[in-house]
Amino acid sequence: MSKYVKSLISNEIKNRLEGVQDAILVDVVGMNSESTFGIRKLLRGKNIQMLVVKRSLAGRAVAGSDSLRPLFENRAGSVAIVWGCEDFVSLAKEITEIVKSKAFEKFELKGGVMDGEALTDEQVKEVSKWPNRQEQISLLLGQILGPGANLSAQLLGAGATLAGQVKKLVEQKEGEA
Repeated sequence: MSKYVKSLISNEIKNRLEGVQDAILVDVVGMNSESTFGIRKLLRGKNIQMLVVKRSLAGRAVAGSDSLRPLFENRAGSVAIVWGCEDFVSLAKEITEIVKSKAFEKFELKGGVMDGEALTDEQVKEVSKWPNRQEQISLLLGQILGPGANLSAQLLGAGATLAGQVKKLVEQKEGEA
């Protein structure tokens, strides 16, 4: 392949990966066309993109990027870059779920990069156990609203008891009159 063609391919990869901060590497080598189509369709349905590239060309494309450069260090051959979802934890959950399901035999997790730091496949599996963005927001919201709800219940409970006692006294006074 000529330097010009390599340059064109590297520029195309660079354009596709522009703005991507976190990604996962998977191995799709050995998958037949039917399986490849199936995995791409599944990922597309979950708003996840996949790009199969030669490692050296991808390394050239992200050479200036601090966030994705560690993804291609110490790698060889062809790899598939997977990115998307609303956050990295959701992406890790989706990919590990696909790998665990064994629906696609040759689809293997190879590693990833999060916040510019390279992760092994085991570390990506650990990240997939973390709460994703929506789960974190719901936990935080529960922690914020919890004390207020407790205070409100305590105030309303005592007020309801007092109102019940006043009503009972009023009924007794009306019964005597």
